[in-house]
Amino acid sequence: MGTWDTGPFDNDTAADFANALDDAEPEAREALIRGVVIRTIDATGCLTEAEEAVAAAALIAAQCPGGEPVDMSCGPETPMPV
Repeated sequence: MGTWDTGPFDNDTAADFANALDDAEPEAREALIRGVVIRTIDATGCLTEAEEAVAAAALIAAQCPGGEPVDMSCGPETPMPV
């Protein structure tokens, strides 16, 4: 289906990222999120992980004071690291 709505996890790639986070050990989740952000910062030319970068940014922003919670129907089901 590809993309079904406008939320950060409302596409196949971001949903796969959410599944990878759920499958990862709790201590590995931060590294997965950080890895996507670092690769995005370092990217030149075409950003191939754009959907994952938006999803990772949403998870980080959700933990900021006043941050909007991530819709868990499409996002990770397990709690994210602080």
